Amino acid sequence: MTDRIEEILRDAQQDRTFSCAAWSVGTADRIDSAGVIGELFWGGPSADADTLWDLASVTKPIVAMAVMALIQDGRLTLDDSVGLHLREYRGTDKEQLTVRQLLTHTSGFPGGLPMYRWCASRQAVLDEIRGVSLKFAPGTDVEYSSQGFIVLGLIAELAAGMPLDELVRCTVTGPAGMPATRFRLDPADRASAAATEDCPWRGGVVQGTVHDENAEVLGGVAGHAGLFASLTDLQMLGQLLCRGARGEDTEVMSARTLATMIAPATDHLRLRRSLGWQGRDPAMSPAGDLAGSGTFGHTGFTGTTVWVDPDAGRYVVLLTNRVHPTRRNGQLPRIRRLVHNVGFGRPGGTD
Repeated sequence: MTDRIEEILRDAQQDRTFSCAAWSVGTADRIDSAGVIGELFWGGPSADADTLWDLASVTKPIVAMAVMALIQDGRLTLDDSVGLHLREYRGTDKEQLTVRQLLTHTSGFPGGLPMYRWCASRQAVLDEIRGVSLKFAPGTDVEYSSQGFIVLGLIAELAAGMPLDELVRCTVTGPAGMPATRFRLDPADRASAAATEDCPWRGGVVQGTVHDENAEVLGGVAGHAGLFASLTDLQMLGQLLCRGARGEDTEVMSARTLATMIAPATDHLRLRRSLGWQGRDPAMSPAGDLAGSGTFGHTGFTGTTVWVDPDAGRYVVLLTNRVHPTRRNGQLPRIRRLVHNVGFGRPGGTD
């Protein structure tokens, strides 16, 4: 049988939407469709099962899982304030923002600030975030904000007493069996990564270092972006979440903790968010047209995505480098929805 998902992605590659892509669709205990197509960069070596993908904002829910582990372990609460953990925020308009508001993008932090353009160091970025004006009263709207997740990462580090990359490894990627998933690739591994943008700011094509410019200035480890992963690892994450965050001999979080994490938290506002995850919005959802109402997931700017329909017990992982060689490409949102329609609507993904 011809795999419909592969057909969709090969057509998109021929249209130069991306130079390579990988996908996996299945259930907790079965892979219905999976594969890799294309080249790490145009004219370069073929992508394969060991290719490392810049997850971009798919970093956020993985960091959020680490935060939930801290909550489960009694080191944080959802209503802890920023000022309780970050001394430098005391006396500011952000002192009373909560972990819950940071996780749900209801803090009022504006999104899309290109701080790298005027901040030359990690400390300068952190100072800029602390001083930026909130866009709306906390809790009254939803605005996607990487700045809020940068702050969340700082809180998690202090609560855990360890660096963020170590925390993610200890609480999420290690227990989940995701050994290739990590911040800051070693130089020897960078050639195995899918290339991203031909970046004027950096003077060339980015491959194996973080695409997100703000994360680059922060040193490659941040709450909002910076993780790299293989298809196998993201497939493992999808299957793990289909099993309620439990593996054969491990538990990343309890069933109660996961249920709290994925419950819709902003349905009284304009966008559906849970704790660190996107929900399925009524129209134009990245999850497609056929995902169940309880579906949760996340997208990444580089062209990555992971979505899980817990009611159907199915996951879809799609990894692309749609920003290569330029981010001026608007084709992926529709392609992503097509893939998700097949993955969630036609188990097996085949003709």
